[in-house]
Amino acid sequence: MPGLDSIRNSALAIRVLPFVIFVVITSLQGSFGVESKYWLYLLKSLLGVGLIAWMWPVVREMRWNFSWEAVVAGIAVFVLWIGLEPFYPDLDELKSNEWVKKIWPGSVADPVVAAIAPQWNPLNHFSATPFLGWFFVVVRIVGMSLVVPPLEEVFYRSFLYRYIKHPDFEKIPLGNFSPAAFVVSCLIFGIAHNEWLAGIICAAIYQGLVIRKKRLGDAITAHLITNLLLGCYVVWKGAYKFW
Repeated sequence: MPGLDSIRNSALAIRVLPFVIFVVITSLQGSFGVESKYWLYLLKSLLGVGLIAWMWPVVREMRWNFSWEAVVAGIAVFVLWIGLEPFYPDLDELKSNEWVKKIWPGSVADPVVAAIAPQWNPLNHFSATPFLGWFFVVVRIVGMSLVVPPLEEVFYRSFLYRYIKHPDFEKIPLGNFSPAAFVVSCLIFGIAHNEWLAGIICAAIYQGLVIRKKRLGDAITAHLITNLLLGCYVVWKGAYKFW
């Protein structure tokens, strides 16, 4: 198809559009009833596999690489993500504060509504049908471990970081260090996550790994390790607030 071919031939579009599609579906989770967040997560994960397969031949940096630095980075980010949680307010908590309402009118959820909003907990929601509950647990862990890392790393670490430095981003080596691009891209990644502070630190570690190794694959591996450990921790401890 000519339209799809033009997207694949655009270095920007092929890195941005799949991520945007993934984010749009994420934003719709729960919009069609509580159960829709589970089924839409399944849909976006399956679609994500297709998007990765579509990107793979032309996004050359989208290749997994294994290194001891990637393992250390992945474990470190997991520990920080869990360990920092009690010490700062996440975005949901910030949005329920009155001072946020004053500086961000009309965008703050009612704190009572926020407090009673159901967590992403398939084992609880599908308690009458445990098979479905565990099915969606597996879907979540597989999706966040194998689908999310390549899409996010290509967008944030390959495209966004380099694009901030120069619109002709492909000319910027992955190992190039730009202080402004580093700070801005880390902040954007951070505020895209409810655990914003951990997200900023996470982005700094992953981006630092890309710069050190001069390739993207180690960051994809580190991201996989972080998300796999986080998924297992969530189910083990029942810490569904991280989902």
